[in-house]
Amino acid sequence: MEKIGVGLIGTGYMGKCHALAWNAVSGVFGGELKPELVTLAEVNEELAAARAKDFGFAKSTGNWRDMLADPDIHIISITTPNEFHPEMAIAALEAGKHVYCEKPMAPSFEDAQKMLEASRKSGKKTFLGYNYIQNPMMRRIRDLLNSGEIGDVLQIRLEMDEDFMANPDDEWGIKSGAASGFGALDDFGVHTMSLLMALDLRIAKVMCHMTKPYATRKDASGNDKNVETYDAATVLFELENGGNGTLQLNRSAWGRKGRIAVQIFGSKGSIVYDQERMNEMHVYKAEGDVAGQGYTTILSGPAHEPYDRFIPAPGHGLGFNDLKIIEVNEILKSLQGQESHLIDFERGIFIEGLVQSMAKSHEQSGWVTV
Repeated sequence: MEKIGVGLIGTGYMGKCHALAWNAVSGVFGGELKPELVTLAEVNEELAAARAKDFGFAKSTGNWRDMLADPDIHIISITTPNEFHPEMAIAALEAGKHVYCEKPMAPSFEDAQKMLEASRKSGKKTFLGYNYIQNPMMRRIRDLLNSGEIGDVLQIRLEMDEDFMANPDDEWGIKSGAASGFGALDDFGVHTMSLLMALDLRIAKVMCHMTKPYATRKDASGNDKNVETYDAATVLFELENGGNGTLQLNRSAWGRKGRIAVQIFGSKGSIVYDQERMNEMHVYKAEGDVAGQGYTTILSGPAHEPYDRFIPAPGHGLGFNDLKIIEVNEILKSLQGQESHLIDFERGIFIEGLVQSMAKSHEQSGWVTV
């Protein structure tokens, strides 16, 4: 079995997710390409050594640049705060490494373009961490749309809400600073845009308004500090096919933990999905006896690939980390020249452009063509 050497930068929430996925992918999917966990990098050597032991990496370092000249490392996972993505991704590509980078590409569109240019020059493959598109339910929605079973898409309503920024007493942190990006739009709103891309639905025009639920937060010294990002946003959009839609984002929505609600209204039916209930979807088809029409609840099962790789029985459910394992398997397929279901820098730059168009719309208080 051929091996591919993996380097990981960062061991926070997403770093751990990447490590779990790299460790588990061969056991779940098998295959001819097996990850070998070579080096883990953190902000200091002590933390790096501890996490390398926990995560199963052979070596550790307090300087991520140590990975660049290591011939045993072929792909680098980048799971650091957004502002560090460009420098790390470009350096890795210039060193001849493939790059697996968490979303978004970068806080600025200029830096995202530099990342894309570096990927084109390097000839190496790039992958972005949009794991929600890997959900078997989302793949089923795509199949329903492509088959024409619900007809032409007339309207879409998207919502993404969490409450990790809902408490006004929480201290000013990295997500409140402009260096991290615009806020809800690119911190997590890009996930909804990735779903549209995965469903082959493209936005043509946008009108956006962003808000700051809390204008200031206390810093570590207890002083008021201005919040520089927008924790909530509302977007009207027009699809290329003439349909329209809304996108509502809120990082300060008390009670919402991981909500990505998708409603798709077509000429022959509708589809409803919510990430907080990620193992089910609801489909309405306007056909047959009117008295018997209604939404049908569909639970994830082995018929919805690749659910069957995890569990042999329907209705038992997958989790967030399972989606990351699916994503890593798609990466391995791509590296072997097989067809894969991923968003790379070439596709990701369109999402970055969407974010910029929405921010521009907010500034100009009007419609902007993407």
